[in-house]
Amino acid sequence: MTDATMPQALSRVRPAGAIGAFNVIQLEHAEAIVAGAEAAGLPVVLQISENTAAYHRGLAPIALACRRLADDAATEVVVHLDHATSAELVHEAVGLGLGSVMYDASALPHADNVAATEAVVAWCHDRGVWVEAELGEVGGKDGVHAPGVRTDPDDAAAFVEATGVDALAVAVGSSHAMLTRDAVLDDALIARLAKAVEVPLVLHGSSGVPDDGLARAVAHGMAKINIATQLNKAMTAAVREALGADDRLVDPRKYLGPGRDAVATEVERLLRLIGPTPS
Repeated sequence: MTDATMPQALSRVRPAGAIGAFNVIQLEHAEAIVAGAEAAGLPVVLQISENTAAYHRGLAPIALACRRLADDAATEVVVHLDHATSAELVHEAVGLGLGSVMYDASALPHADNVAATEAVVAWCHDRGVWVEAELGEVGGKDGVHAPGVRTDPDDAAAFVEATGVDALAVAVGSSHAMLTRDAVLDDALIARLAKAVEVPLVLHGSSGVPDDGLARAVAHGMAKINIATQLNKAMTAAVREALGADDRLVDPRKYLGPGRDAVATEVERLLRLIGPTPS
């Protein structure tokens, strides 16, 4: 099937579940994520971050590869630009056929964040593109768990109204790039945010949240769950095992293949965890 739109994919899982959004670093990640989604029989999001585009020295090679995988997939696959900090990268992504983007101006002062996001949203909506933005600090493990950096529901409602965004990433206790899975989310705040805003809520930094925490976040209103580091951990462990078992191994297919399989297995497991319960 052709690559899906975000609203189409979300409609398959909401309101009883959430959609899994997994970051692609290389082709093996994208292949594994699609395979895991097909095994689970659920839609999925292939996310390409600004950092990954820089790693590949350009967005086009990895974005076009992901779009082709989405076209050939047996389930709905959304190709999404993640954490773009420049409008120029958003424009490039849309030109490459991506119908979903995250524009992240959260590092700017609030008024500047609102103005920049509103402009990007207007440009994207003129072209039928879905836009996610961020309000609040979802950073590393350097203090973001303090209550003072949580997203305020009233601020969230005002931000959504002012900018017209289609989804909002919020700070509720998770952190990017956590290697441990012991983040404690504020479930009551998630519920308040879900009541305050009419657009889907997005959880960034989900790799640091344990399984029961993810399930509760979805139950309280999270609609899109972003995961990157957890897949990197799975891939790296499988690659290390393959290389450790044979010090003469030099063919990348012989160690990246097991890494790809490990990612597919974890994607399937996570999608079943956060997705709707089969009827």
